[in-house]
Amino acid sequence: MTTTLDRTANRALTPGLPARLSLTPKTTLAGPLDGAWWPRSRDLAAELPALVDALEGRWGRITRVLVNPGRWPVVPHKVAVTGHVLHAGWFTEQDPDKIILLSYTTGRCDLLVIPPETDPASAARLMTAAALPGSVLAAGALMSGEAATGRRMREARSSESAWESEGGAGPAPQPQPQPQPQPRPTTHPAVGARMIPLPGYTGR
Repeated sequence: MTTTLDRTANRALTPGLPARLSLTPKTTLAGPLDGAWWPRSRDLAAELPALVDALEGRWGRITRVLVNPGRWPVVPHKVAVTGHVLHAGWFTEQDPDKIILLSYTTGRCDLLVIPPETDPASAARLMTAAALPGSVLAAGALMSGEAATGRRMREARSSESAWESEGGAGPAPQPQPQPQPQPRPTTHPAVGARMIPLPGYTGR
């Protein structure tokens, strides 16, 4: 199967746009990830310059990037970034939801890669989760957890829609009027349907 990538169309979306990125705070609580990246396309050559620009202030000059080719239709050998050339490589054994960036000065930066087509609410949850200091969740575990969360939310919305379509959201029943207590009649002997007092009865 051959994948055709329209580089011109993808790059038209990315010039001048900052990388959508979340990074873990600088702390001694190191986890398997240093944050998350939400690219706007699957054109690696078009997406990397903005990512490298955002990271070099913290990680120093980034010289190499490693990805899993299963998420990127084309993995170029070299990518021109601000001031230098970045070398790119790929490994099929690498977590497909992760990108590794290597720096001469700081070492490496491991980021969760959020698919470009992800809806904003889901992407926001993933970016927050990946940047939690001390988190032990790897990229694949975060993606699996978010997929499960998305399924639960869709099922809840589906159940709510079905409930409403069956009349469950109709007007609340109105309270029924309560019977009022009847006043107790004054005690008199009754004859037929008339009330007559006894002779000499004073009503005490």
